[in-house]
Amino acid sequence: MAKTKPGKKDLDSYSIKGTNKVVRPGDCVLMRPSDSDKPPYVAKVEKLEADHRNNVKVRVRWYYRPEESIGGRRQFHGAKELFLSDHLDVQSAHTIEGKCIVHSFKNYTKLENVGPEDYFCRFEYKAATGGFTPDRVAVYCKCEMPYNPDDLMVQCEGCKDWFHPSCMGMSIDEAKKLEHFLCSDCSSEDDTKRPLNSFHVSPPDEAKVESKRRKR
Repeated sequence: MAKTKPGKKDLDSYSIKGTNKVVRPGDCVLMRPSDSDKPPYVAKVEKLEADHRNNVKVRVRWYYRPEESIGGRRQFHGAKELFLSDHLDVQSAHTIEGKCIVHSFKNYTKLENVGPEDYFCRFEYKAATGGFTPDRVAVYCKCEMPYNPDDLMVQCEGCKDWFHPSCMGMSIDEAKKLEHFLCSDCSSEDDTKRPLNSFHVSPPDEAKVESKRRKR
């Protein structure tokens, strides 16, 4: 008579080997790639389970980097941007190298300092089709590109739109020295002839400029 195979046991947590870090379902982790030249993979832990030999497996939902997506990396993608995919997988827990934090886009733009463990996600990604949710986002500046949190942007006092200094013929240093700013469209319509070389260096809290952000 055949023996039934012992079942798998769900785990509440897993301690990363060689560290004091504990991983739980819902956490985001860095996973060792097969190619050591590549950066670690990023995944969201869905479930932890051990077999009868106490081998721990982790069920994950992969995050994709922009360059790993079908459309590739585009100008507005941030250096720490990830897409939460519908690609599910099972891996050995031994491949977990560390933990990380994948922030919402809004929370990421409020960070004073961005550490190596900080990432952000604003899109969900369908791995098979290359489709995104949402498939439309607000665009800014005369270049009509979505907001890249790595780039400094300045706000026009007239139309309240945001602009890249380079698109307005200014350097980053020039932009930081000015106090007020009117875009070319608003300045041509401005009867009071306010000075053109000025702008708000600090935008509202929900869209802070990145001039004070430092990578550590």
